[in-house]
Amino acid sequence: MITLHDLNLQRGSKILLEGAALRLHDGHKVGLIGANGTGKSTLFKMLSGQLDQDQGECSIPNGWRIAHMAQEVSHSDRSAIDYVLDGDSQFRALQTAIAQQDPDDGETIAKLYAEFETLDGYTAESRGQELLHGLGFQGDDGARPVSDFSGGWRIRLNLAQALMCPADLLLLDEPTNHLDLDTTWWLEQRLQQFKGTLLIISH
Repeated sequence: MITLHDLNLQRGSKILLEGAALRLHDGHKVGLIGANGTGKSTLFKMLSGQLDQDQGECSIPNGWRIAHMAQEVSHSDRSAIDYVLDGDSQFRALQTAIAQQDPDDGETIAKLYAEFETLDGYTAESRGQELLHGLGFQGDDGARPVSDFSGGWRIRLNLAQALMCPADLLLLDEPTNHLDLDTTWWLEQRLQQFKGTLLIISH
């Protein structure tokens, strides 16, 4: 459960939240609405650990995996599919550990591959491609560099990257801004199946 108590958030001289309180139970899906500049995105940054509150308490269960949709446009030369797979940091860390492991240490390698299987590592790329397809990417788009795409399509890649993480808490800031009707419908179906706690910012 996420709990906020007597929370204050301030940017410069502007008070965004004062004495805010919230109790959000595991698995709930909540929309956060409000005009621009009222602190919605700032609250998300606090929940994702990018900044601290000015006063009050913010309690999130220890060990929770938190995924958020980046708003900045990436200029990466990594392929689109690799960029999406980066959203699952545990998968990437395990890939690296396997690649760096001494090939003569059979016991450790066996343990790492067992963990890899537990994380569904063997299906990661196909799951990433499924996200790309659902968000409107076509054919060999997954092999193209992120920098090849327009700003709107790179935001879609940010969304796919966030969805790739098996998160306990998923934070999506206006995720439909660059989606058409078909991809918006796909996203709705996807989020209905999401088992974790979900917060979505909208106007």
